[in-house]
Amino acid sequence: MAELDTSGGGKKGGGKVRSKKASTRVDLTAMVDLAFLLITFFILTTTLQKPKAMDLTMPDKDDNHNQLPVPETRTMTVLLGKDNKVEWYMGLPQKPLTAPEVTGFGKNGIRQALFDRGKEVLARSGKSMIVLIKPSDKSTYADMVSMMDELNIVGNESRAIVDISQLEIDLLKRDNLY
Repeated sequence: MAELDTSGGGKKGGGKVRSKKASTRVDLTAMVDLAFLLITFFILTTTLQKPKAMDLTMPDKDDNHNQLPVPETRTMTVLLGKDNKVEWYMGLPQKPLTAPEVTGFGKNGIRQALFDRGKEVLARSGKSMIVLIKPSDKSTYADMVSMMDELNIVGNESRAIVDISQLEIDLLKRDNLY
């Protein structure tokens, strides 16, 4: 049992005769019990934030013989640049089928391009569009996460994270995104 004793000290012998002070005794047991009850209540009633993670399957770096050729008419390349900007084009970087276009993230940005081009590819070939994501040195991790979110929103399942080439870096430099 916890208690607080506030009795006055004093000498035991001689000197003036003083009246004896009554000792004040405070029992702290109830306050300690209440403190633990409150702590327990707040621990049990708070919700812990669950980590948000996306499953991402990456191939082995040494496993090059299982790569299938991809038609350029079904391929959209997205280059991640600086300042939350992306540049995208259809086809190959040497001879793109559409002119490279600079946009941002969001409903009217890359999401609209993914949605429109995905519908065109599906109507033309009957298969889904393949998106190649190429982050640059100037892009951030948040840009990569935003791009994956945009792909999830439009329902694109065919995607790959690929190293960026020097030709594409030059393209980003030309448009002041590198």
